[in-house]
Amino acid sequence: MYFKHIIGQDELKRQLIRSAREGTVPHARLFCGKAGTGAFPLALAYARYLNCTGRSETDACGSCPSCLKYDGLIHPDLHFIFPIVAVKERKKQICDDYLPEWRSFLATHTYFDLNQWLGHMDALNKQALIYAKESDNILHKLSLRICEAAWRVLLIWMPERMHLTCANKLLKMIEEPPRNTLIFMVSEAPDRILGTVLSRAQRMNVGPIAAEALAKTLEAPPHDLSPEEAGRQARLSHGDCLRMMENIRISEENEFFLQQFIRIMRNSWTKNVKEMKVFAEEMAGIGRERQRNFLACCQRLIRENFVSRFHIDGINYMSPAEQAFSVRFAAYVNERNVFDFIRVLSDADRHILQNGQAKMIFFDLALQIAVLLKR
Repeated sequence: MYFKHIIGQDELKRQLIRSAREGTVPHARLFCGKAGTGAFPLALAYARYLNCTGRSETDACGSCPSCLKYDGLIHPDLHFIFPIVAVKERKKQICDDYLPEWRSFLATHTYFDLNQWLGHMDALNKQALIYAKESDNILHKLSLRICEAAWRVLLIWMPERMHLTCANKLLKMIEEPPRNTLIFMVSEAPDRILGTVLSRAQRMNVGPIAAEALAKTLEAPPHDLSPEEAGRQARLSHGDCLRMMENIRISEENEFFLQQFIRIMRNSWTKNVKEMKVFAEEMAGIGRERQRNFLACCQRLIRENFVSRFHIDGINYMSPAEQAFSVRFAAYVNERNVFDFIRVLSDADRHILQNGQAKMIFFDLALQIAVLLKR
């Protein structure tokens, strides 16, 4: 990661670059901020910049031996500590055992949170920790001579998940690390870090990203949003890049679901059995979770179209595209069929959950909707 890959945070970048160029580098620094604000990429870009032999006034060069090794996260003087799920039978008990997964994860994630990391190592719904055994491994690494870097860097992600025994063992090392050794910690919840660890590090708060910087990112490829939509999404994210990406993903998913909702309603209204079959086949191929999300979206749209008849803005929550379709469709959702609409959609969801044949479920749903639309 380079400073140029980090969205916004220009003032913090300038502070870090200035400290590197002036040689005022604290031996322990704590980066505090939400996962989507860029605390981790800032710490890693700072470590790269400190060891770059051809750095400019704004970023690392990207071509010196140190940068090339940082590109692959294989620099011998760069060490990572991060939460893991220990699995004895798979011989994965310390961070080094997860390094291949960690490197591949960072290669595709500039901004990330713990759930994304847990998903990458197939450990969702499990508790990840920095175990007590990790401290012995860290102390051994830092007792060795520096291989080639100007600065050896130990980057600890989420020290708040450090086992108490591990934290206590590292106190002396954090306070007085070996010569030319830096300890960077990145935390989302600094109030949960052991107080004696917290007091030994210089803190840098990483606040929300400026909306203008987020909007500029969305206007560029691969998103290519209009300035108006980019600005809207940036404001909704409240300075959190991860939240912004999730909002965009949901918006794109909802757009897809709306098109499928329009499709099934039109096929059912015209009793186009051939297209009903095509629709059912296509929906059978999108996966069970998306099928269930689609059915939940359909229930929401039925509800929204029903309450739109009352013309009360405070109880209606449709997007502009949904409202455009509702202008003509709302008349077909009324007190005679609204509860049955919800029932048949709920039944379809239950059958999907029970591993029913999706093609038959969606074809049957289209037939039932054909009846309900005529009421």
